[in-house]
Amino acid sequence: MVFDLGGVLIDWDPRHLYRQLFDDPDEMESFLAAVTTAEWNAHQDAGRPWLEAIRLLVAEHPQRRELIEAFHRRWPEMLAGEIPGTVDVLAELRAAGVRLVALSNWSAEMFPFARERFDFLAWFEGIVISGDVGVNKPDPRIFEHLVERFRIEPAASAFIDDSPANAAAASALGFRALRFTDAAALRLELVQLGLLPDVRAERPRGQPAGEGALLESTG
Repeated sequence: MVFDLGGVLIDWDPRHLYRQLFDDPDEMESFLAAVTTAEWNAHQDAGRPWLEAIRLLVAEHPQRRELIEAFHRRWPEMLAGEIPGTVDVLAELRAAGVRLVALSNWSAEMFPFARERFDFLAWFEGIVISGDVGVNKPDPRIFEHLVERFRIEPAASAFIDDSPANAAAASALGFRALRFTDAAALRLELVQLGLLPDVRAERPRGQPAGEGALLESTG
């Protein structure tokens, strides 16, 4: 199993920070769309140093200096926590002995904050970060790097990502691509692939659904 991190296991969103800095939600959305854009941030995910990124953007928008610098200085505040339920699915796969690796678009400078905060990242055999490789998903080269580094057979692997473009790129390279929407839907897909048990089928006759779920989670 190849997992994306942000948007699948980890709730990263600049809005978690900028809601503290803007009184007007529309003004915040305008700033994120026009100044600290996803495209600008993607360059950091591909390895551009943050100091250079901030310098270039401040030069373009000098009146927004403090807000721009906050993107770097207060970056950890963009991490809200785990995506509800997905880490439980990851734990089930781990307990079942499924091989686990991760592939994520992430700044190499910022990823240590996530490693320090989220213990489950240690469950992966390895993690490929775009900032270390110098190329982002959905570029095929980062998938090829993953395959070579961990000797992965795409046809025998599943790839989970919340981005349609990333899922499509993985599918084109032979992975079974699963578009992530929520933990419940993901678990159902993994049941259908035979990687996790169907707890509904295992529940004894007459046993309430809630009790079965509790036994499954505590057993």
